[in-house]
Amino acid sequence: MTTIETPTAIQMFIEATNRGDVEAFAAAFTHDADLDDWGREYHGRDGVRAWDRTDNIGVQAHLELDAIEPGSSSYTYGATLTVTGNGHNGTGLMTFSLRDGLIASLRITP
Repeated sequence: MTTIETPTAIQMFIEATNRGDVEAFAAAFTHDADLDDWGREYHGRDGVRAWDRTDNIGVQAHLELDAIEPGSSSYTYGATLTVTGNGHNGTGLMTFSLRDGLIASLRITP
């Protein structure tokens, strides 16, 4: 796997999660973002906030970036992250699509 420099929005996503900063977390996403967590879909910043409450900061998640590489299209990145906390724990792939320097789409797969 080729590791590249982490785009700012993805770094914000990780750092805000680890600090427990819900406002900074939501600010890393576009207003019309889509988030798909193993088939559970969330839309817009309100959807992102709802997912954050139940599956991320709300369960004290901590993210460790293991690797990141360019995706199959421009402004798309595959990040392998290890998640620990009081919710899901494990290592998996998160695919980020960026627009205007923010996360427009996040797909979390097993």
